[in-house]
Amino acid sequence: MKILVTGGAGYIGSTIAELLLDRGHKVVILDNLCHAHRNSIPARAVFVEASLADRERIETLFRDAIASGEAFDGVIHFAALIEAGESMQKPELYFRNNTAATLALLEAMIACGPRRLVFSSTAAVYGEPEVVPIPESARLQPTNAYGESKLLVEQMLNWFHSIHGLRSASLRYFNVAGAAETPDGIVRGESHEPESHLIPLILDVALGRRASIKIFGNDYPTLDGTCIRDYVHVADLAEAHLLALQALETPRAADHRLIYNLGNGAGFTVQQVIESARRVTGRPIPSEMHPRRPGDPAVLVASSSRAISELGWKPHYTTLDEILRTAWAWHQRRYSAR
Repeated sequence: MKILVTGGAGYIGSTIAELLLDRGHKVVILDNLCHAHRNSIPARAVFVEASLADRERIETLFRDAIASGEAFDGVIHFAALIEAGESMQKPELYFRNNTAATLALLEAMIACGPRRLVFSSTAAVYGEPEVVPIPESARLQPTNAYGESKLLVEQMLNWFHSIHGLRSASLRYFNVAGAAETPDGIVRGESHEPESHLIPLILDVALGRRASIKIFGNDYPTLDGTCIRDYVHVADLAEAHLLALQALETPRAADHRLIYNLGNGAGFTVQQVIESARRVTGRPIPSEMHPRRPGDPAVLVASSSRAISELGWKPHYTTLDEILRTAWAWHQRRYSAR
């Protein structure tokens, strides 16, 4: 197959692009590099530097592919802003970049592109969970503009499916972590500027790049009083996207829009993540306690039973230590090279 990967220069997108290439598929990456790294782009992929909002550019890409006899078979869509906190300060950025820009992509697909889309959604569409683990049938009630911007895309996909016959799969997940292991070693991992994700922050402390890791609240009704969050390894997540892409060829996808949660199904406390990092790195990793942050739920864990039963998805990295081991290997490699 020939697949367009939007946001394919990012952490998750580049990992999935590499997996597609390894499986013998042709990959074109579209990214504006605003929050990505050019050196993360797989060497075998074709790279197009462009904005997702540029509908004319995307239509030209699709038309040129048809003219060359190598039309696209599908799109895996990652390009988006992802910081929930920032979305509550600048919601306009999220509705423009995540929602409106995706509309431009969908319009281009309907005009002259493939009719298969795997959408990188988020479990933030559920907001404060009423049931844990969260099933796909849970009420959709985002508590931040980021989650709302993704939910609006899912609603558009409903209409594009029923009116235009666009087949799509929405994959909802919380925290992605770790680094994919390849024959060439671990070549890409998680990094953001500025950094806001727990595991990279913890590993920064292990490397001496930060003095300590902040824990926000130790009085939650959990095992050790710290929040429980869901973590899935990036390699397992990549496999799920390929399975979802294949599922779009089934008769069921013609009648229903596919929706799957992806997670570990159990969750880990913040303190458990820190303890795992201490074991894996052999470093003390000092921590400091701070008050709860407003709006932080005690437990956020998504049920993946539907993806397991319908897609045949089977995560291989099932423990924190396995996830942290790969993340630590990448962080050491990245910062020792500087």
